[in-house]
Amino acid sequence: MRFTAWVILIATLLLWSGNWIVARAVREEIAPGIATMGRLLIVLAILLPFAWRGLCEKLPTLSAHGWKTLAALGFTGGGIHLGLQWLGLHYTTATSGILYLSMSPIFILIMAAPLGERIGLRQWAGVPISFCGVYLIATQGKPTTPSFNIGDMMALASMMMWAGYTVLLRMRRDALSTIELIVMVCAFGMVYMAPWVAWEMLFHPRMALNMPGFFAVLYSAIGSLLLAYAGWSYVVRRLGAARAGITLHLMPAMGVALSALLLREFPSWFHFAGIALILAGVGLSSLRASSAASSR
Repeated sequence: MRFTAWVILIATLLLWSGNWIVARAVREEIAPGIATMGRLLIVLAILLPFAWRGLCEKLPTLSAHGWKTLAALGFTGGGIHLGLQWLGLHYTTATSGILYLSMSPIFILIMAAPLGERIGLRQWAGVPISFCGVYLIATQGKPTTPSFNIGDMMALASMMMWAGYTVLLRMRRDALSTIELIVMVCAFGMVYMAPWVAWEMLFHPRMALNMPGFFAVLYSAIGSLLLAYAGWSYVVRRLGAARAGITLHLMPAMGVALSALLLREFPSWFHFAGIALILAGVGLSSLRASSAASSR
């Protein structure tokens, strides 16, 4: 069972890494709010027929806490965080944007610790090691001269929201299945995205949906939202928010490789050095307790 969870986790991270590449590639083809709303609509169209009966039975029994948790999940993981990701890639590269994914485990640890999740010293120790790798890459091998732009800030805000979504998954007390949960997250996400989309419809010039934009939204909906969200929900329940979250450090390595292959953004020496630190931190944070400790 644990092996299956790790396989699903790696597949999920690859799907998410690919989403950053796709969003960067079509940034001039479709507005970020329209792209986000489109992917939510596609997921709802696919899943709602399968979830309708269960939702009709379970939603009336939800407590106030359950509704608040679903609304919070929709806010942190359903819409705005996705829009910030796509919008940020108008101002920063896919390689730079995906590097900031390694900030989310830090946010997850900070948010999960007060809620009672057990976090070992190895997990805490692995985070700064991985962050050093991210920092080295983000400064292009010049750690004394850091530089950030508005796209970087949007990527960081998106990761902070995703960390909140991950922790909130552990706070659920409802009986919704994974499909039903995704439907509710997307439905709430559409509500939160409505003002953003209304603004784009009034003021944004790029409203015509061409084929590259359509296929990008389709991939984003089915790959990085539908399949990846289902995988992430499965993994968080099996491995825990902190352990699953720490592996998000792997995504910068995946993103750099995909950027070089698909966007022709080739890595430099500091990318390799940073990736080595990231992987070292992930390995340290993911180590199980020693056999001596477990035999006590």
